[in-house]
Amino acid sequence: MTTENVTENTAGTAGSAVTASQVTDTADGFKAVCSLSDLTEAEPRKELVNGTTIAVVLSDGEVFAINDTCSHGQVSLAEGEVEGCLLECWLHGSQFDLRTGAPVSLPATDPVPVYPVKVEDNTVFVQI
Repeated sequence: MTTENVTENTAGTAGSAVTASQVTDTADGFKAVCSLSDLTEAEPRKELVNGTTIAVVLSDGEVFAINDTCSHGQVSLAEGEVEGCLLECWLHGSQFDLRTGAPVSLPATDPVPVYPVKVEDNTVFVQI
């Protein structure tokens, strides 16, 4: 199901290297969300996994997954800009640490959830 370029990932991401015929869940609860080659450095990618919208970010060679909703403005963080390990909300400029979800600048004061990520065989897996 695709809505506003968000793909529900229960059997892989349409258009990526992950297909329904491949293993998309791991024994430890990780879900396949996209191919590593689908990610562009410092450009968040919005994904919907088990009903949760996340932003998947490749930054400085590391992949992060963070809840897509800003805790202050209730808007998509995937539309924001990435600098190092910070994701900036496009609406009011709050910045969130991709490693912890903690806000590092106002006006946001509440963290957003982050999710464990692993990459195996060019596939990005996230645990929600």
